[in-house]
Amino acid sequence: MRTPRIVFMGSPDFAVPSLEALAGRYPVVGVVTQPDRPAGRGGTLKPPAVKEAALRLGIPVIQPEKLRQPEAMEQLRAWQPDVIVVAAFGQILRPAVLELPPFGCVNVHGSLLPRWRGAAPIQAAILAGDAETGITIMKMDAGVDTGPILSQRAIPIAPDETGGSLFAKMAALGADLLLETLPRYLAGEIQPRPQPEEGVTYAPMLKKEDGLLDFSQPAAALERRVRAMNPWPGAFFEWNGAPLKVLRASVSGAKSPGAGSRLTVEGRPALGCGEGILILEEVQPAGKKPMPGKAFLAGARGWV
Repeated sequence: MRTPRIVFMGSPDFAVPSLEALAGRYPVVGVVTQPDRPAGRGGTLKPPAVKEAALRLGIPVIQPEKLRQPEAMEQLRAWQPDVIVVAAFGQILRPAVLELPPFGCVNVHGSLLPRWRGAAPIQAAILAGDAETGITIMKMDAGVDTGPILSQRAIPIAPDETGGSLFAKMAALGADLLLETLPRYLAGEIQPRPQPEEGVTYAPMLKKEDGLLDFSQPAAALERRVRAMNPWPGAFFEWNGAPLKVLRASVSGAKSPGAGSRLTVEGRPALGCGEGILILEEVQPAGKKPMPGKAFLAGARGWV
């Protein structure tokens, strides 16, 4: 067959390695990404990472608020893609888009489907204490991450893994697996296989309040939450009327003196949990820079 024409859809950093890998091998005729959004205290408009990469690669970009807008659909048809590759795009694709390219829409998803369908699979795997996660390349259908599987590759989750560190590993893994899978799929060497009906779990989009630490939970679960929510939305709890961010924590299996009770462990601030004790290794008080727990404790009057 002739060299396939590819349209890429994606938005955050996770999608950039996949776009760059595709552009190095195929003609990527267009990129669809989310609109620029206000960011930071000044509310300055910030482009998605994929837009910046596409412009650097010299690829045309459109940023429709909704993909169903007539001008967006007209541009998609004009690009005449043989396949649309999607990675963390942030919009649900309607049948008109799914059925447009002859080879359909291929998605790079950050979990071993059917586990962790949804918007935040990388953080969900850490939160749940999974030993491994991975990338699934699938052919999309009208459901949310329900399409048939083309390929999968697993990766272990390290004991100190954060949402940010795993995000970077998975982005690179996704690009590698995509480049291995796509040529074989387009050549008819890979047939999509339905996802198993058992083992389905969901990972909804993260909200700011997902970072709030509930000390009635076991310390081990809270330590995973600290790692999963790093860098965003960040784990925190209220201290002296302001949020105290927890950047790193560890667990003591000692008996808890009571959920939410404050104590010290070897010169570090700690809190009793529903089970065990959470030790604060690194924190960031409101309006200040990150600091070791010991440094925080030195100036935290009334901690105990």
